Amino acid sequence: MPVPHHVFDPPFNIVRCSHVMLDVADLGASRAFYEGAIGLHVEDADDNVVYLRGCEEHQHHSLVLRKAASPGCARIAFKVASEDDLDKAAAFCAENKLPHTFVEQPFQGRTLVLTDPFGVRIGLYATMDRRPSLLRRYDLYKGCHPQRLDHFNIFAPEVQDTVDFYARLGFRLTEYAEEDGEDGRIAAAWMHRKGNVHDLAFTNGSGPRLHHFAYWVPSPLNILHLCDVMATTGYLPSLERGPGRHGISNAFFLYVRDPDGHRLEIYTSDYQTMDPDHAPLRWSLRDPRRQTLWGAPAPRSWFEEGTPFAGQAVREPQFIADVIVAD
Repeated sequence: MPVPHHVFDPPFNIVRCSHVMLDVADLGASRAFYEGAIGLHVEDADDNVVYLRGCEEHQHHSLVLRKAASPGCARIAFKVASEDDLDKAAAFCAENKLPHTFVEQPFQGRTLVLTDPFGVRIGLYATMDRRPSLLRRYDLYKGCHPQRLDHFNIFAPEVQDTVDFYARLGFRLTEYAEEDGEDGRIAAAWMHRKGNVHDLAFTNGSGPRLHHFAYWVPSPLNILHLCDVMATTGYLPSLERGPGRHGISNAFFLYVRDPDGHRLEIYTSDYQTMDPDHAPLRWSLRDPRRQTLWGAPAPRSWFEEGTPFAGQAVREPQFIADVIVAD
């Protein structure tokens, strides 16, 4: 299937992934998990919502937990370069008949919420309240010392169409997994705006659903330490996959599930992709090293379970990808 060309003059300028808003059934349990075990810092909280961030982040929040009747993903969000880009984004949505509206969002400036053509709920903003970096406040470090939000991964029923749409918005393809043969279809794709492997990835599957969101940590040792922390704080069943090293992205990883089943990746050691002539790297869908460089396949839950976007119907994928699964 066609690999998209990079668009250097997109209709509006997305800078990077910014934050995710999750609906959770037990706000206290979710706060304890993300603050106490993972080590994110609570910036503001009340009985209905908790705002958290990584220690390197200057922005007010990168994770929002909202008390709700049932778990879900309210939206993923990106920072745009300017207020003008928000207006350009609204004009793009109107031209392409995408549902969109400006909303009031605490601790942020103007916020545009839209639904992409595939049902993914997205927030865009240009300004957010600033907070001092906690990077050198080592006395506050807990868990795996999460530094910053790194990326989102989405289950997409129409991977090719989804990749083509986000390429129009200036996302550049870095790596992709494809079926072998002349008619091979792209089953997963990694795309970026900020100059590392990805801000946004798409995995073939029932969706749209949030597969995972990821926080970057300083080193693989932080991930190993988190395994010890979770094993001794009652969260051992939350360890889903890893630790290990991906072939795709070269990143060292660990996947964990929060009390509501939302999937979080702890992530480090990927590479830079800033040069515009960086060629996308192709992986065969049958190459087990793409999942884990050491050859261990991912568990079935990793391919089948995800978080639905609130109010969006889940569709079956256009094709069933032939992948190696650990049973």
